[in-house]
Amino acid sequence: MPIAPVRNAYLHYAVDGPVRGPAVVLSNSLGTDFHLWDGIIARLATHFRVIRYDTRGHGGSTGKPEDYTIDELGRDVVELLNFLNIDRAHVCGISLGGMTAMWMAINARDRVNRIMPCNTAARLGTVEGWNSRIETVRSGGMASIADGTMERWFSPAYRTKNKAQVATIKQTFLQTYAPGYMSCCAALRDADLTAKVGSITAPTLLVAGSYDPVTPPSDLMWLQENIPDAQYLELKAAHLSNMEQPDAFLAAMVSFLGEKSV
Repeated sequence: MPIAPVRNAYLHYAVDGPVRGPAVVLSNSLGTDFHLWDGIIARLATHFRVIRYDTRGHGGSTGKPEDYTIDELGRDVVELLNFLNIDRAHVCGISLGGMTAMWMAINARDRVNRIMPCNTAARLGTVEGWNSRIETVRSGGMASIADGTMERWFSPAYRTKNKAQVATIKQTFLQTYAPGYMSCCAALRDADLTAKVGSITAPTLLVAGSYDPVTPPSDLMWLQENIPDAQYLELKAAHLSNMEQPDAFLAAMVSFLGEKSV
């Protein structure tokens, strides 16, 4: 199991694709691990050198059970690139991973080529909402919010037709280290990029889900209006658009990142 040391943690990661291919970092959403990308990884790795990692406190990555910050999660990516001797990479992320991608473009622009923030927002949720979720998980564990989370992550049609895939993601969610999950909830509670996204200069493709109740299309449209020259794509999906619409997601990704993969 490849592990990279970062500040106060170890990141579990995987690398696929040609060594000399353009590097792409994939950042997972809250409550998942890097297997979130399994549906597209084989095809994506024919074009790119793909680096997947578990966000600290998730999957095989460690992390102290304390409140994390979006700065800390973004620096983890920088340190992972340093560990792998990669100067620059494209960065694509879902939800929390999308915020991490934007943080990279704002704070580590010399390490970023293009970014693809998906199903995310400059400010995700409310302080009250995140505090309530933290307390629910603290008292009832991951199982206390699992069913509601699946309902937000996948559209009713997808849940009906793809029960096995939803069950797999639910199992990953249930196995997520609760203190690590709560620590990342704190990072989202405190993260606010609204005043900073205008400084992003990296070419940007924003992906929204038409049926996403967590980060509705309006959140991504706001980002398009405020990130210079950002492109916008809306897929018929809920929150995990890469799983619900893997073919359309992958086609858009390869087209966008392949425009100038250097």
